[in-house]
Amino acid sequence: MNKDKLVRIVDTTLRDGSHAVAHQFTGEQIMAIAGGLDEAGIEYIEVSHGDGLAGSSYNYGWASLSDEEMLKAAASVIRRAKLTVLLLPGIGTKEDLKLAIDCGAKAVRVATHVTEADIGEQHIGLAKEMGLEAFGFLMMCHMAPPEKVAEQAALFETYGADYIYIADSAGAMLPEDVKARVAAVVEKVKLPVGFHAHNNLTLATANCLAALEAGATFLDGACRGLGAGAGNVQTEALVGVLDKAGYQTGVDFYKIMDVAEDIVEPIMHRPQVVRNAPLMQGYAGVYSSFLLHTYRAAEKFGLDPRDILVELGRRRMVGGQEDMIIDVAYQLAQQRGGN
Repeated sequence: MNKDKLVRIVDTTLRDGSHAVAHQFTGEQIMAIAGGLDEAGIEYIEVSHGDGLAGSSYNYGWASLSDEEMLKAAASVIRRAKLTVLLLPGIGTKEDLKLAIDCGAKAVRVATHVTEADIGEQHIGLAKEMGLEAFGFLMMCHMAPPEKVAEQAALFETYGADYIYIADSAGAMLPEDVKARVAAVVEKVKLPVGFHAHNNLTLATANCLAALEAGATFLDGACRGLGAGAGNVQTEALVGVLDKAGYQTGVDFYKIMDVAEDIVEPIMHRPQVVRNAPLMQGYAGVYSSFLLHTYRAAEKFGLDPRDILVELGRRRMVGGQEDMIIDVAYQLAQQRGGN
């Protein structure tokens, strides 16, 4: 295997995909998907509420299972992969991280807004004390210039992170935007760098290739693209594209295709396509997990969801402000003479 061409894959079907099914994965579904991903050779399998540990709430959406139930279901079938969790400081706590470890977690991705890496310092430190692999995960990276992204990545490095991730959480970046940010981070830190793509502008796969060209060695995917907004890059398609491009992933192409088609697709609530609202998310630079909240607010107030998304983008709203979507919709309805 050409080590220079090795790409490590993190599959987020059971975390980012949670947004697309309103956080209603069952234990049986988690076991089937996690077992299939493990058998296909995926190295990291991320399992959490869409908004990470302790994300199940009124603000973010109630999950059908507790964190403990989700993690134990996945751990029961994972034999080779590393069970991975997402933690957003201010939502997940020290106790939640301890619970994840007790349930078999081997890695944690500590996710912050692109300008707020400092709030993840204690969580990275705690993860390392507990023996976990720790990812510093910068969200909404389209909202900061490359030098700012690199500065924040360097903070994660000083906190003890093992890897740095650049996330296009709104699916708003063009390939040149991705290259600039990833290259800046690769030059600034000594750690491996990864990229998390959303497909709101239909550029997820192209952006992943741009990230690799700029020096990234980790990529995220989700089977059938299952994820917030228009979804993520499809893991099965990504594996095929990387193989054609001469990269090595260690993932069995046939097996990952079968997981996507035979296990994931039958439980999807809807095809993961680029409809008007998620397209507008990418265009306006709006956090991808806002999509279902926006659809509900648009229906409640008789609005076009695109209008809500444009206003959210204008206000530069970020993850954690889901409760404000109703307020924005109400204000728009009032302005238009609604009830």
